[in-house]
Amino acid sequence: MAAFDRILSGIPEMDQALDNIRLGDNVVWRVSHLEEFRYFCEPYVEQAIKDKRNIVYFRFASHELLVKECPEVKRVEIPLSHQFENFTVEIHKVIEREGIDTFYIFDCLSELQTAWATDLMMGNFFRVTCPFLFSLDTVAFFPIIRGKHSFHAVKKILNTTQLLLDVYSDPKNIYVRPAKVWNRDSETMFLPHIYNKELRTFRPIRDGVQSSRFYQILSKFQRPGEEQFTDSWDRFFNTARMLYDNHMNTEEACNTMCDIMMTRDRKMRLMVKKHFSPEDYFSVRNHMIGTGMIGGKACGMLLSRAIVRNLAWDINEVLEPHDSFFIGSDVYYTYIVDNGFWDIRVRQREETEYFSLAEEFARRLKNGVFSEEMKNHFLHILEYYGQDPFIVRSSSILEDGFGNAFAGKYESVFCANRGSLEERLAEFENAIKTVYASSMSLSALDYRKRRGLDKRDEQMALLVQRVSGSYYGSYYMPCAAGVGYSYSPYKFLEKIDPKAGMLRLVMGLGTSAVDRTEGSYPRLVSLDMPQATNCTTIAQKHQFSQRKIEVVDTTRHCLRQLELDQIEAYIPGYLGKLLLEHDFEVEASMRERGINREVRFISCGGLVKKELLMQQIQMIMQLIQKEYDYPVDIEFTVNLSETGEYSINLLQCRPLQVFKDTGNVEIPDNIPEENIILENVHSSMGLSRKTQIDTIVLIDPVAYYNMPYAKKVKAAKLIGAVNWKNKGKNKHMLLIVPGRIGTSSPELGVPTTFADISEFEAICEVEEKSVGYNPELSYGSHIFQDLVEAEILYTAVFSNEKTLRFAPEKLADFPDIIDFYTDDPDLKGVAHVYDTSKASCELCNDLQNEKLVLYRK
Repeated sequence: MAAFDRILSGIPEMDQALDNIRLGDNVVWRVSHLEEFRYFCEPYVEQAIKDKRNIVYFRFASHELLVKECPEVKRVEIPLSHQFENFTVEIHKVIEREGIDTFYIFDCLSELQTAWATDLMMGNFFRVTCPFLFSLDTVAFFPIIRGKHSFHAVKKILNTTQLLLDVYSDPKNIYVRPAKVWNRDSETMFLPHIYNKELRTFRPIRDGVQSSRFYQILSKFQRPGEEQFTDSWDRFFNTARMLYDNHMNTEEACNTMCDIMMTRDRKMRLMVKKHFSPEDYFSVRNHMIGTGMIGGKACGMLLSRAIVRNLAWDINEVLEPHDSFFIGSDVYYTYIVDNGFWDIRVRQREETEYFSLAEEFARRLKNGVFSEEMKNHFLHILEYYGQDPFIVRSSSILEDGFGNAFAGKYESVFCANRGSLEERLAEFENAIKTVYASSMSLSALDYRKRRGLDKRDEQMALLVQRVSGSYYGSYYMPCAAGVGYSYSPYKFLEKIDPKAGMLRLVMGLGTSAVDRTEGSYPRLVSLDMPQATNCTTIAQKHQFSQRKIEVVDTTRHCLRQLELDQIEAYIPGYLGKLLLEHDFEVEASMRERGINREVRFISCGGLVKKELLMQQIQMIMQLIQKEYDYPVDIEFTVNLSETGEYSINLLQCRPLQVFKDTGNVEIPDNIPEENIILENVHSSMGLSRKTQIDTIVLIDPVAYYNMPYAKKVKAAKLIGAVNWKNKGKNKHMLLIVPGRIGTSSPELGVPTTFADISEFEAICEVEEKSVGYNPELSYGSHIFQDLVEAEILYTAVFSNEKTLRFAPEKLADFPDIIDFYTDDPDLKGVAHVYDTSKASCELCNDLQNEKLVLYRK
């Protein structure tokens, strides 16, 4: 049949009054109770059966059936869960499968509040479902309950649907007044009508007596004006607050607040409910924009603070109060729906377009527009922070949970928060869109795919945090920042106790603590011996010190990396003593040449000497680890005053993924020396294993060094090509590269992302002193966490006693199949892809004895 053709509703006089329901129409019935909907649904189904229509009834609610069991009606059960995206996609799949000219009945949309706790998402569901039904020339009946939804939610439905009909009834009469009939009009169409369900008459009210009776009934159903604009979410929180203020039992309300706002992780929920007070929930809501979840990162931050407050009041005294805001996960979906690219979101979920559509979807996310209402909320945050810098951080629903850290997969964007109000708002909006778009990054998608999360709802909530710190001239930063681990998964010093925990400590913003920065090293602190280092001379301490300091430049309105001499003049003396150290050897050498100048480098030496500070940071992690019953990692800042006072700001906390060895591996002790390609000790990280290697990718250090700088990225692209072409093929591959893997700086190594190396069994970094390449695992960095979670073995080749043998020239005995992956002449002699599948090349790692061997059998 043709689009917009008239159909029969089973009530002839109603067809005449409304100029017929048409193919493509969505008909919403706003009723006081579902029996009122049945008055019109039953004739509709009877007529559809008579006309031999394809009829589908979507069943998802807990109320009684709206359509009686009969063979002519297909009943499709869709479980109603908190996962808006999955629920919506499942319904759309059925609609797509049933095709054109299908007639639908939906369970009551008002019940969606049970799962989603907000009118907003019900409106979003209708906004994406109604046009899809319309495009297939279907007819669909939807009931909603009067008085349960805000004006804004009903307006979304009203603006999207083709017909919205209000039904009122008393013991004697049933009244219908059309609120919207799209593309049709008559002199009586929008008058109230009386419906007789026995005779199926449907006639407009024309006389004053009947009209008076109608308005008497109508007045009973009108809600107070202010309440009409209140979402069900806010009505719930207002009720919970009233219970609390009147000293009534709020346990059930608190449990609900946790379930709908804090987390979906079962273990995290139990801890939140244990440690949160009612005031904690109300505080979150007061600092929240929109509805939905606040996401994993925000939940972890708040929970860890509550644990410290409840279990260590003395440490809580030095804990800097948080002043964060939370942008709810529902805002992410609403942004997608409002900007009209939900269809791309649905397509991108499918296997065939999971990666290929990501770039387009990210572009749409980056270029969308926020509603005026949402912009007003953003302005409130800007007003709150004044002109202090803040950071917009990802806090997705799956992030920072047990088993899924998502470390470094999503963006965090600093906002300098300077300039005119319009400029500051534009900067804020751009930061939000950038984080949204990062949900479609290759690294994030690959991570979700590898961990079986690609079909899960991954709504992007946001955590907005003021940057903790002070002004130093026009630069803004904390005195120090870092990441802490309650358990150290790698012994960077021989005598340390892994259970004591470790820190990666830096001066300035903490990004330097989690990223690999060119020529820059954070201070590694083992909390059982905070002052210990693996450097034996001042020269070594200087060489392996932090060189770049991350700051917010309030003049240039951006994040910058500074050399120490660019900011040193602004550092007060007391802080210099805590963070900086003199290189007395260089100073003495310069004095011999008649130059009197201080030479200082960043060591954070004064901080690690503060025993109480180190003990408190350690205690914070141990308390949280005990409650989590799992190792944790935290992000923190430290600010200090001239009087010696300090404050700790706990910015993030999440379960720490650690290696759990599966058993001993015995390395043969009679391997012929000529068969050994690599043998080292005390320089590997990863589970014990004995693996037959199929492919070895080798990047020659000297040849790579001699490549033009602009062409070095080609080596990274080759590694990525090998990685992606072998994805899912159960290949066991080894990657051997100069310097650091996962760096963004080609001068340090090959600039890959983790998505380029995720399929490799093992990664080997090679030292090459002649051209300045140095392996450095960056214990605790994002790349470190990636290797741990993916159970990828890491090892390194050094020019010292740790490497017993390394003979890469022996790999030339294997076939080089690089031409299968690239024909780029610039990579000839630089990169090799050796096929070892037919040569029985074995990799053995003995974690217990800290020994690794790669050899040809």
